[in-house]
Amino acid sequence: MNNIGRRSFLAAGLSLGFLADTKWSKALAASAETQSNKRVVAKRGYTDCRFGQLHFIRAVPATGPTSKPPLVLLHQNPSSSVEYEALVQAMATDREVVAFDTPGNGMSDWPPEPLDMAGYAAAFADGMEGLSLGVREPVDVFGYHTGTFLGAELAIAQGKKVGRLVMSGIPYRPPQERQKKLDEIAAGPKLTEDGEEILGNLRRLWNFVVTNRDPRVSLRRASQLFVEKGKTLDRYWWPYNGVWTYEVEVRFPLITQPVMILQPHETLLENAKRAAGFIKDVTIVELPELDRDVFDVGSPIIAKALREFLK
Repeated sequence: MNNIGRRSFLAAGLSLGFLADTKWSKALAASAETQSNKRVVAKRGYTDCRFGQLHFIRAVPATGPTSKPPLVLLHQNPSSSVEYEALVQAMATDREVVAFDTPGNGMSDWPPEPLDMAGYAAAFADGMEGLSLGVREPVDVFGYHTGTFLGAELAIAQGKKVGRLVMSGIPYRPPQERQKKLDEIAAGPKLTEDGEEILGNLRRLWNFVVTNRDPRVSLRRASQLFVEKGKTLDRYWWPYNGVWTYEVEVRFPLITQPVMILQPHETLLENAKRAAGFIKDVTIVELPELDRDVFDVGSPIIAKALREFLK
């Protein structure tokens, strides 16, 4: 039975409940800032998966291994592990953190064709095996936007190898709306000699990522994120094909792990709440002061909330 009735949409328990309060969130940010300032060792690398090489950022505390479960981060589409750089630094002060690039994004190899969410998650399962994650102890998983579906499928497929799952920005739509989204991506920009459609799409992407960014994000950082999102060109829609064919109503009830929906106040807030109704063991925590560029401006707050749930 879904336990949302027992766990408020705003929080579960005293410590999580206060996260929805702006003053408390500011206090958490100050506390988490101390954690994030501690030096961690982050390196890039590759491991094998069924589609070739899978790129990742891996970080460990400067003091070495700890008893806390490793944390796996799965990014939105189109993007890469680069968007998680600040969160990796904030979380890796007391545990190992691995942020994968989805196949076809960042520096990971492309799959031969668009995949469903289970197909992409299988590549992450290969990556976990290559890095010996989930062997000695379960890993925790955090997914953002597209990464929420990837995390759900990884948790379903890996069972006891995944301990807890955190989702942020679930892109849930009812079936009829999903079909509309599928039709939209089918009409996406085509790769042509003159590049007209691609360049038009890149201009719209620049406006969204750079021009309309949170003013606390530097131009240099925003342009870096733009490059990561734009490099997929006409194939940016491949993971979206998996997103808009994903049957949340069927798949989410199969999640057996405890789930936290950690939700900034962005456009997907209500969608996340509706999707929560399909999860058996779920807690929703809202972060009202975060609405865009959430990892670059709010990683200390997000890290504190994650620690409260994952401890």
